[in-house]
Amino acid sequence: MPLAPLVEPGPPLTAAQVERWSRHLLLPVLGEAGQRRLRNARVCVVGAGGLGAPVLLYLAAAGVGRLGIVDHDDVELTNLQRQVVHGTADVGRAKTESARDAVHAIDDGVDVVLHHVRLDATNVDAVLAGYDLVVDGTDNFPTRYLVNDACVRLGLPEVWGSVYRFDAQVSVFWGRPPSGSGADPVQLRDLFPAPPPPGSVPSCAEGGVLGALVGQVGTIMATEAVKLVTGTGEPLLGRVLVLDGLAARWSELPLRGSVTTGDGVDDAGPEGEHEDAVATIAATALAERLAARDRGADDFTLVDVREPAERAIVAIPGAIAVPLGALLDGSGVAAVPADRPVVLHCRSGVRSEQAARALRAAGRDDVVHLEGGVLAWVRDVDPTLPSY
Repeated sequence: MPLAPLVEPGPPLTAAQVERWSRHLLLPVLGEAGQRRLRNARVCVVGAGGLGAPVLLYLAAAGVGRLGIVDHDDVELTNLQRQVVHGTADVGRAKTESARDAVHAIDDGVDVVLHHVRLDATNVDAVLAGYDLVVDGTDNFPTRYLVNDACVRLGLPEVWGSVYRFDAQVSVFWGRPPSGSGADPVQLRDLFPAPPPPGSVPSCAEGGVLGALVGQVGTIMATEAVKLVTGTGEPLLGRVLVLDGLAARWSELPLRGSVTTGDGVDDAGPEGEHEDAVATIAATALAERLAARDRGADDFTLVDVREPAERAIVAIPGAIAVPLGALLDGSGVAAVPADRPVVLHCRSGVRSEQAARALRAAGRDDVVHLEGGVLAWVRDVDPTLPSY
């Protein structure tokens, strides 16, 4: 259903602004009043990555007056496949800074506020307070829940998107809309009541993502932000758009909200915090053990639990391949010799810890996993190898 505009109109447009946004002014349902609302709007974009990049570019072009950019990462070479606010020359720079430059290349009159911080329970409310709308372009479940719970507490609407490989979802949440707004309360926890266990859903770095797809989804998110600010059309509140990129097919799911106090908490605590710790081995120590194994002075099995596409990018010599899923469902346990110690590794150490717990549950006691995964191996043992 249509909602009232989030933002009151700002000052009258100058002649230059009329010319810049004339294509908006020609739209009867948006017009001059809508453009003045956009110029008066304060939108916080959390994540200057694949989704945040097109959102920032299109909101800057649309005339949003203040854009907050929240990100604590630096630009990496692997980002450039999809994060179009960054370029080759930006590698190593803070994402917030390079995203600001991209915004100002479009319109240097946008007030850009940089939040170069890692969001957590101690700072999220302070960062988001003072904005009219939040756009969540983050890529991990703990931060998504952290941001949405804060939006519920603060009464802020949120545009949300998620992309994995060739699939995507987009929705609008507003867990505590003001009385008389016409909005039915709905939040992320109505769609996904609790975060999945850490490591159970591969990240883009582990599973991959089609670069053009995040642009497609990010522009939908930017459109929803414009609609909410200006009161134009019918936003995705109470609906979830689901995209199958390979089939080029959008579908829609209804989403009903539940009564909330706005006191949601981030349930995604450290994996295994109530379980016995799994022993780890450092990359340099593993290299020494592999050298000793080659000399016949050590005997152990090194198991790579990643997916085939990951192993094709980079692999540690001497490892056998048994994907995590096969260890979790038990079908791959027999492929791991039971008569010698086992060292497991993945990309960063999350999946290998899960694999170690699965093997221990199957009766294997002499099991450790590589701290930091293959990324640590590349960093500390063989920097000539590619990373991802």
